[in-house]
Amino acid sequence: MKVSPRSRPAPATSAVTALLMAVAVLTACSVPGAASGKGAPGTGLDDPARKEIAMELVSSAENSSLDWKAQYKYIQDISDGRGYTAGIIGFCSGTGDMLKVVERYAAARPGNGLERFLPALRAVVGTDAHDGLGRPFTRAWVRAASDPAFRSAQDTERDRSYFGPAVERAKEDGLGALGQFIYYDAYVMHGYGDSGGTVGFSTMRREALAATDPPARGGDEATYLNAFLDARVAAIREEPSHSDTSRIDTAQRVFVREGKFQLETPLEWRVYGDKYRIDAP
Repeated sequence: MKVSPRSRPAPATSAVTALLMAVAVLTACSVPGAASGKGAPGTGLDDPARKEIAMELVSSAENSSLDWKAQYKYIQDISDGRGYTAGIIGFCSGTGDMLKVVERYAAARPGNGLERFLPALRAVVGTDAHDGLGRPFTRAWVRAASDPAFRSAQDTERDRSYFGPAVERAKEDGLGALGQFIYYDAYVMHGYGDSGGTVGFSTMRREALAATDPPARGGDEATYLNAFLDARVAAIREEPSHSDTSRIDTAQRVFVREGKFQLETPLEWRVYGDKYRIDAP
């Protein structure tokens, strides 16, 4: 997980988004399953079409691009105290999720070019150090990104540690696809628990539940989501590297205000001043 934007140009909508648009033209409707704002179940974020939208939304904030599949090879130290940040959601050497990706890759492809860095990755967890890593490691990461097994390792770790738990907890709270995405984005950026003076997802959720009832308890979906986003903005502002809240203010709150509780397209938002759109007729 990571906390700062990358300087990348924002491309047009992805091929998958274009496919969704074509389907919508044929069916003369937008993405189905709209929620009422009272927690109507609709279709969840684990639906492949909505999951693709979620990946693009996260990538707009994490990568300044909708093309999340181009990020498997990304690796950089963005000076946020978490060492190297890399891959499709910003796995970090300092937080240990990068280590999990490389361990998973080594299990699937013994002898791969990243496996020799496992001792160094284990040693730097909890720090921002590059000891035993450096350019040989970053070059090996970029080369590995062409291997389907490495991309699968990233996908699996994303789903196991971030996407799956976030969607599960959002469903427990009676949230539709938008709420599930909001939980997932918080997981990606902050992690589940508090650590090192940072506020994690669990604290944000606890504060939101204390402020108002979620749909699962009869509460209004928009009211609850705004309470969660209030808690998240407060958490972001507690960290120097979390100073920009545009991924909340000009993206997620916009969708809540528009009642896009099932991530109905078209979606239009801004992050870090850049404008994005996922279209539908």
